[in-house]
This record gives sequence, structure tokens and C-alpha cells, in this order.
Amino acid sequence: MNYFKHESAYIDEGCTIGDDTKIWHFSHIMSGCKIGNSCNIGQNVVISPNVVIGNNVKIQNNVSVYTGVVCEDYVFLGPSMVFTNVINPRSEVNRRDEFMTTIIRRGASVGANATIVCGNEIGEYALIGAGAVITKPVAPYALVVGNPARQIGWVSRRGHRLHFDAEGIAVCKETNERYRLSNGNVVLIKQ
Repeated sequence: MNYFKHESAYIDEGCTIGDDTKIWHFSHIMSGCKIGNSCNIGQNVVISPNVVIGNNVKIQNNVSVYTGVVCEDYVFLGPSMVFTNVINPRSEVNRRDEFMTTIIRRGASVGANATIVCGNEIGEYALIGAGAVITKPVAPYALVVGNPARQIGWVSRRGHRLHFDAEGIAVCKETNERYRLSNGNVVLIKQ
């Protein structure tokens, strides 16, 4: 075992857990999960069967990651954020065969208490504000807030707000990486 598991955490059979991952108090990793290397799974986290978590993912306290969710590398899931996996759940109707796929792309961050309605894709390096309710796909590098969430800007890979000039170029204030805004899409300009 090349990962850390707190004594109060449960890991069901059939899981794959990467090296240097840490699983903290009262968390439950259910059967068939694939969790990458160097992840940090906070307190009271439930990861449902067959969920896929990439490398270097941080899942803060009190998050349930339901079947159908895929988190790519370097995703951040803030405290008490919520996923759904069925569009119209009913207690008296079994809809396990209707679980929808939700993908959180590389480097995206989801703020505390945000809700991601199932079937949506969060683009790479997008930033979802605290308490936002995501009801539609989010573009790469988009900054979205509110209920329902609306895009209010763009961010760099480091999460800094981008301000585009007349030529559609913005520079990250931390890294000096350059980004281009064209036809409603942001891309990192390779140097």
C-alpha cells in the first residue's frame, strides 16, 4: 500500500488508488473506483462506485462524488460542493441505469457549496465560484458565478482574471503566459 488511509476511512474491494494519495477521516471509497497519484481526499468524502479521479486531485471535506463523474488531473473540488447524477430523481423510481456522465477537465476548480447538475462538462482550467449552480457546459478558462451560473469573465491556468486587449490577447499576472480570445474561446498561446 503506497497511499495513506486514515483508520476511520473505508475502502471497498476492487479500487485502484495511486501512490502518495491521502484519504482522511470518515471517508468511503466504493468499489471499482480509480483514484490517481498524489490526490488528497478530505474528511467525510464519499466516492461512489466506478468513479474515475485523475492525478493530483484535491477533494475537500463533505463532498460526494457520484457514479458517472470523471475528474481529470489537477481538479479542485471545494468544501461541500455537490454533484448530481440523475436529472429527475424520485425515491420510488430506480434510475440507476440513467446515471449521466459529468466531466471535470484538467485543472478546473469548483468552489465551496457549488452544485454541478449532471451531464455537463466543465472545461479545462475553468473556475466555478462558490455557491454557483451549473446547469450547462462551461468553457475552458471560463469564470462562472451565480444561480443559475453565468459567465462573467476568463481566468488563466493559475486562476487569475484575464483582461483582453483590442487584439484579443491577455497576460497572466503571475506567470506572464499569454492567452488569445477568438470566437468566444480562450486558448493558451504556446511560446
